[in-house]
Amino acid sequence: MKQLRAAIFGASGYAGGELARILARHPSVTLEKVFAQSAVGALVSDVHAWHDDENRTFEAFAGVDQTDAEICFLALPHGEAMVLTPSLLDAGKIVIDLSGDHRLQNTTLYEQFYGRPHNSQAVLKQAVYGLPEWSFDEIANARFIANPGCYATSAILALAPLLVDDRIDPTSIIINSMSGVSGAGRKAAVEYSFAEVNENVKAYRVGDHQHTPEIESVLSSLSSEEVKVTFIPLLIPITRGIYTTIVANVKPFNSEESLVNSFTEHYANKAFIRFSADRIPEIRRVAHSNFIDIGIRYLPERGQVVIISTIDNLIKGAAGQAVQNMNILCGFAETEGLL
Repeated sequence: MKQLRAAIFGASGYAGGELARILARHPSVTLEKVFAQSAVGALVSDVHAWHDDENRTFEAFAGVDQTDAEICFLALPHGEAMVLTPSLLDAGKIVIDLSGDHRLQNTTLYEQFYGRPHNSQAVLKQAVYGLPEWSFDEIANARFIANPGCYATSAILALAPLLVDDRIDPTSIIINSMSGVSGAGRKAAVEYSFAEVNENVKAYRVGDHQHTPEIESVLSSLSSEEVKVTFIPLLIPITRGIYTTIVANVKPFNSEESLVNSFTEHYANKAFIRFSADRIPEIRRVAHSNFIDIGIRYLPERGQVVIISTIDNLIKGAAGQAVQNMNILCGFAETEGLL
């Protein structure tokens, strides 16, 4: 069987490294190139200890003619993917962008929350938001995927069934998400050092986090009403994982059974979603996997539901979901290389 040729841009980072690890074992893919501007010439095995090719090095990207890859994964900092995307698409490549550059169709929101101008508006309309559990058909027919954000994945998948089925008030939603330090990327900064993070919990970017408009716009597109959320991200002293707790007001005439039914019906055949009305999710059960675990608690005396979800931010929140999108787009089994 012909192998799909892949390239990773930003392969020295945490998400890029997970992508390289997954693609290296994928039975239908050949990882042709690993690009990393900050680590040019370094051995991949020196940066990613799992890598078993002692001769492979990171390369600098000098132009589209440099690679025969058919699919390009952009695991780049925000602002860099939009520079490369147009030329890659013009060259006929499939592009899966793991950055935030193409998640928001509203460029005013992008510029407000990312703090930079948007320079690839010409291709923005081609981008399909790659949430496999809700956009399977669109992904299957796409050539350009905007991979969802990690916080957004944990929140959207946890809320979508209840909003689609009109179970909760779309203006009452409060989301608290705790993330491991790898979510900040592989950059040197005092606030992410061991001494600052260890034995500490800190909220950050409350009210202006870039995943807020992403969560609201995607959920509004799925719901019959406009969705507004209060989103509070927190940094916790672990390496990987996201733990999200959500509180929302339940609409009248709903019961615990109806809430549970929304999840079991919408997610009955979704390979990477594990819903349980009995078990409280834990990060350790999803670490190093592409699964999302979801649980709920109904509070009838308050008319509220608590939804809890947990994912590995580097896999279901980034690299694993990107490969899941690739599998769908290229006609492979959705779980190939991910189980």
